[in-house]
Formats: sequence, structure tokens, C-alpha cells
Amino acid sequence: MEISCTEKELLLLNKIANAADALGVETYLIGGFVRDKLLGRLTKDADIVCDGDGIELAKAVAKQFDPVPHVNYFKNFGTAHIKVDISNNNDSPKAPSPGGEGVEGEVIDEAATFDIEFVGARKESYNFHSRKPDVEPGTLEDDQKRRDFTINALAISLNKKDHGKLVDPFNGLGDLENKIIKTPLDPLQTFSDDPLRMMRAIRFATQLGFVIEEKTLQAIKDDAHRISIISQERITEELNKIIASPKPSVGFDLLYKTGLLHIIFPQIVDLAGAEYKDGHGHKDNFYHTLQVLDNLAQHSDDIWLRWAAVLHDIAKPVTKKFEEGHGWTFHGHEVVGGRMVPKIFGKLKLPQNEKMRFVRKMVELHLRPISLTKDNITDSAIRRLLFDAGEDFDSLMMLCDADITSKNKQKVKRFLDNFQVVRQRCKEVEESDHMRSWQPPIDGQKIMDMFGLPPSKPVGILKNALKDAMLDGEIPNTYEAAHEFLLAKAGEMGLKTIKS
Repeated sequence: MEISCTEKELLLLNKIANAADALGVETYLIGGFVRDKLLGRLTKDADIVCDGDGIELAKAVAKQFDPVPHVNYFKNFGTAHIKVDISNNNDSPKAPSPGGEGVEGEVIDEAATFDIEFVGARKESYNFHSRKPDVEPGTLEDDQKRRDFTINALAISLNKKDHGKLVDPFNGLGDLENKIIKTPLDPLQTFSDDPLRMMRAIRFATQLGFVIEEKTLQAIKDDAHRISIISQERITEELNKIIASPKPSVGFDLLYKTGLLHIIFPQIVDLAGAEYKDGHGHKDNFYHTLQVLDNLAQHSDDIWLRWAAVLHDIAKPVTKKFEEGHGWTFHGHEVVGGRMVPKIFGKLKLPQNEKMRFVRKMVELHLRPISLTKDNITDSAIRRLLFDAGEDFDSLMMLCDADITSKNKQKVKRFLDNFQVVRQRCKEVEESDHMRSWQPPIDGQKIMDMFGLPPSKPVGILKNALKDAMLDGEIPNTYEAAHEFLLAKAGEMGLKTIKS
């Protein structure tokens, strides 16, 4: 394996080397940058370790740029961070300001920004019940020992005497070539120092297609309970990276088999297993969910649509019922599942905004297109699907396609063909009615003005009645028809018009 850096990256590393040489400190490039370059992966950040003061080195490197970038540093940990823009070809890359702009307001290309973190070589020791380490100065070897995995302990010298030399005390290069995730020290010690490393092991295995070494995997199983001392935000960050991987099922399967998933996401564990009664059984909804997630991952990078795949059947355990002569049912699991989404997002510290509402909508609607594959489906049903899905219709149909996990190829083809019919029907109705952006010609404020009503239940009744009448094709989508309908409906409710 060879490291291949771009000319701009080499310029950047030379600046770091020059600053370190001027300070007289030995300096090394370490960790993810080295790993990813050896694997031929793109990288936008670099970790620098030196045998002196990391903050002092960061400030010296920052002075190599014009203008000088801001140096963020944390004295207690001896770490510092700068962000630079390496997009231009000269030897003076511009640095972004905190506002995201460069010289004279020029917008920085985020794809060209490079994050550099500096730290002095150190030893760390942890209290069993805390994530806050006791830190003291150390050597490069000490620093490599505290790294999470051998593939992340690889270092490259930036020193004149041996510039470019690979420092690899734990055979990380061999593990990289053999696609193995392994800790540099005894895994129980490595995971005890930072239990999040258990999830990071699984995340790297998922992202890179690597295998976790047997002793390391066993240590995750033995220490899984220790994940409880890690903040939810850090756990969810790793979970999102697993979900965003090319084949997320690898990570979820490992989380399940090691016991971590039972602690961090018990609701999805409840999906696991198949129950049989009177010769009737249901599929294992946990592994079905993983297959849906993998299917979707082949076609969409949207993390929130992938979350919809994770949660689409989340309510099956609480809606499961055995009906004599019929078998297992999960009636209403899409509705109950939708109600569960905000609580799950809250527990996982995921956003409670339009992203959560999008996931909830997908969960609630994921069975609707299936019901439209039957014969004699009315235009009204098609209009309602288009109205409810709105601009997310294509995402919904992508989720529905992914939800087909049968091993029977003829059955899969039949479902996919049926969904194409639904798409065609929806296209025809959309072209005539424009339902995705459709809104009734008279809104709630106009209804309140017409009948002198405050925000209240009668206003909602009138709004819904008008919407239903239009979706069902009872009246045309015109202001005149809507106005006449509302007058008649209000009369039935005993309301008087005060403004026409």
C-alpha cells in the first residue's frame, strides 16, 4: 500500500513540517488521514501529534497562512484545531473565518476546507465511571497505544531526518491489508478507556467492509453494558454513520449480536424473532427491516429516508395479534409507529423538526401504495395519497419498493409491476389535478372571516369537509364551488354568514 497525496495536501503538510522544524519538535501525521490515504479514500481532516506543545504548534502553523486562521484550543487537553482552505494553487491557501467566508467576503468551498487537529503526544488514564481522562505528556509510542484501533495508530513522520517514514508498532498496515479491526492493546482496556470505541469498531467494520478480530469482538460482548456511560449524542452520531454506510445491515447485525443494540435502541430489538402458533408464523421483522434498509441504501443517500426504513415496522411488536383461522396480524402498525417516531427521536437526541416529521409521514404512509395495487382503485384514493404524501411522494415510493423483501422472484416482480401501475395512475391524476402542491381555494382564515368564528372546532370541521369534498371529486377545485359548498355546510351546522 502506498500513500498518494494531492499537490495541495503536500503543500499543507510541508507547512506543518516547516513550523515543527522551526520549533524543534518531532511531529507526525497520525490516524484517519493515514488510514484513508492508504485505502484510497477521500479525507478532509488530519490529526497531528508532536512531542511538545500541540497548541503552540497549531499557532505556528496558523501563521503560515495569509490571513491567519483562528486557532481553537483546549488547554486542559492540550489540543488545538484550525480549518484552512486548500483549494487555490498557490502556496498561501486562504483560511475560512468563523462565518464561513475568506478574504473580502469570498465564500469558502466547503469541499476544499481541511480540518487539522494538533495534540502533544500524551498518556491517558481513565476513571472507570468517567469519560474524562487524566492526561500527562508522553512519547509517540504512548500516543499510539491510546488510539482505538491498529489501523488508526499508523503514523507518518514529518521530520527532516526520516520524512515520510511509516511508524507502525502494532502492524496496523497488515490489519489494513487483511481488512481487520483490532485494538492496539488488550481490547478490554481499550474499550474501558472509552466505551464508545465498541460502536466505532462496528462502524468502521460497516463502512470499510472489514471484520472485527475475534478477541476484540468478544470484548465488545463482555463490555457492552459500559456503553451506558456514554452520552446519547455521541452514540447517535455513530449510529447515524452506520445508517449512512453502503450496507447498514452489517452494523445493525453486529450491534444486535454484541448486545449493544439492546441497550441503545431496545425498540428495534423487539422486532427480532419469529413466533409460530397453530402452524402459522410471521417473518423475523428485525432482519426484514435490515433488508429494507439495505435495499433503500442502494438507491438513496438520504439519511432521513433511511431512518424511515429503520422505523417503518417499529410498531409491529405492540400491534401483533393472532387471529384464529387467519394467523398473525399487525393491524394499524403504521399509525402506531408514526406516533412512536417523536418519542424515539427524542430519546436518541435526533432533531424534532421537519426531519422527524418527514420520517413520521413515511412510516404512516408506507402501506398506502400497497392498498392502491388492487383493482378498481378510485381517483379519489389516488388524490388522497398524492395530497398526503405531497412533495415526498417519490421518497415514499422508493421506501415501498425497498419494503419488498420476498425471496420469491415472481412475487417481487408482481409487486414492483403493481407499484409501477400506481405510479402511472398517480402521474395521470397529478397532471390533471396538481395534487402535490394542492391547497383548497378557501383557507381557514377566510372561513373564520366568512362566519365570524375564532380559531375553533367548527373551523376545522368546515376545512376538512371542504378538503374531503374536493378530494372525493364531489365539487370542482374552484373558488365559486368551494364558497357555495361552505355556505351549505355551515347552514347545516347552524352557522350564519357575516361576510361573503
